[in-house]
Amino acid sequence: MRILVANGPNLNMLGKRDKAIYGDKTLPEIEAIMKKFARRLGAEVTTFQSNSEGELINFIQSNIAGMDGLIINPGALSHYGLALRDALADIVVPIIEVHLSNIYAREDWRAKSVIAPIVKGQITGLGWRGYLAALQLLISELNGESWE
Repeated sequence: MRILVANGPNLNMLGKRDKAIYGDKTLPEIEAIMKKFARRLGAEVTTFQSNSEGELINFIQSNIAGMDGLIINPGALSHYGLALRDALADIVVPIIEVHLSNIYAREDWRAKSVIAPIVKGQITGLGWRGYLAALQLLISELNGESWE
C-alpha cells in the first residue's frame, strides 16, 4: 500500500514557527515518524512540501498514479487554494486533510476550508499526531474496514 503525503506553504518552518500553535517537531521529524509508523502498518509513504500552489499541484498530479491514498496538509491553501481544490477533486483515491492546529478555534477566516468538501475526512487540532491518525484511518479504509 502506497500513500502520498503533501504539505503546503510554511510547513517547512515547523519547529521554528509559533510552537504554541504548531508544536516543536520539524517536518522532517514528522515525516520520519510517519514513515516508521506506515511500515508497521504495511504501507509506504512518499512525502513532499512546497510553498507554491503550482508546485504542489504538479507534484500530486505527477505522483498520484500508483498511490492508494493521499494525506494533505494544505496549510493556508485550505482557505483560498481553489486551483489545488480543483486538482484534488480529480483524484480518485481517498484523501484526508490534516491540520496541526484546530482551525475552527482560531481566526474566523481559518474556519473555512475549500478543500474539506471534496475529501474523505479532515483531522484538525491533534498536532503532529494528526498525521498518524490520518495514516491509520486511511490504511484501515483501504483495507476495507468501514468508518461507520
